[in-house]
Amino acid sequence: MKESDKNIENLIDKMMAENNLESPSMDFTSKIMAQVLVAEKSKAKSYKPLISKTIWILIGFGLISLIVYASLFSGTQSNLVIDKSYTERFSAVFSGIHLSKNILYAVLIVPFMILIQVGVLKNYFDKKYEL
Repeated sequence: MKESDKNIENLIDKMMAENNLESPSMDFTSKIMAQVLVAEKSKAKSYKPLISKTIWILIGFGLISLIVYASLFSGTQSNLVIDKSYTERFSAVFSGIHLSKNILYAVLIVPFMILIQVGVLKNYFDKKYEL
């Protein structure tokens, strides 16, 4: 076994002696870094809002037109007054519902927690996608 190992080592030594080590060109690093920079720029995500400016303009126009319509074409002022019969019906529907304190706290606290998370996530994504 030792004789075959020596033969293999001699063969490897001959092969290594015949081949010279290759070295990269002088500007190899600058070429690679230029390609990396181009690849990084192509990966960059641009910020695109969920609701475009035209949609915001349409929403604003719709709200303004709704306010103008309500102010100009409302027949009487009694439209804003809620009759007592409506409040009695409303209280009668919900009078049988009894919520525990835990459920009441959850219903009151969860919306605030969601608003806080929305603010935190907005700041996170603003920092992540800033140019």
